[in-house]
Amino acid sequence: MPDSTTPSATLLCDGLRFAHAQGPAVFDGFTAHAAPGATLVRGDEGSGKTTLLRLLAGELQPQGGTVWRNGQPCSDRAAKESGAVFWADPRATALDGTSPAAWFGALAGRHPAWDASALQAHVAGFGLESHLPKAMEQLSTGTRRKALLAAAFACGAPLVLVDEPVAGLDRPSVQYLQQVLAQRAAQGGPGSVLVAHYDALAGVPWNAVIDLP
Repeated sequence: MPDSTTPSATLLCDGLRFAHAQGPAVFDGFTAHAAPGATLVRGDEGSGKTTLLRLLAGELQPQGGTVWRNGQPCSDRAAKESGAVFWADPRATALDGTSPAAWFGALAGRHPAWDASALQAHVAGFGLESHLPKAMEQLSTGTRRKALLAAAFACGAPLVLVDEPVAGLDRPSVQYLQQVLAQRAAQGGPGSVLVAHYDALAGVPWNAVIDLP
C-alpha cells in the first residue's frame, strides 16, 4: 500500500507484473507513481505504454502487484464504470455505430464532474463542430482522436488515460493539445492525466515522467 514516501502521488503502481498469453513479461515488478496534473508515460513502440494504460483502466488485470489511487486499489473495471477513470482506446471499434454527440451525452451521465462548458471549448479548439453528428466509423483517424481528446479533457475524472494523442492530428490540433496539457500541468490537479507517447510534447511542463524501458 502507498506510504508516506510518496505523499504527492495520486496513482501508484507497486510491483506490477503482467504478461500476455504465451508471451514474455511486459512488466515484472514494475513500480512508478504519477503526480497530480499531467504525467508523461514515455517509451518506444512495444515498450508497454498501451498495456500499462489498459491495466490502469481495468481492461487488463495484473498478474502481480497492485495499482493504487489515493490509497485505494483501482485495478478493476469498476473504477472506469463509476467515472473515476476515463479511458477510450483509440484503436478499438467499440464506439462504432454511435456519433461523437451521442457519446458525449452518454459520458455526461457517467462522470459526475463532467464539464459541458469545457467540452464546448475543446470541441471548438479541435475543430469538431461539423463532425459531431457523424458516425464514429466515418471519421478519419485524426478526427476520431480529437473526439476522444475532447471527452477526456471534459470528463473531470480523477484519472484520465490518453494513448498516443497526436496520431493523425493536424498541426493546429497538436498545438491546441499542447496548450491544454500545459494548462493541466500548471494547475497541478485535481486528478491526474497520463499521456502515453514516445517523446515529450513541446511546451508541456510535465509534472512527472514515467520512462518505460
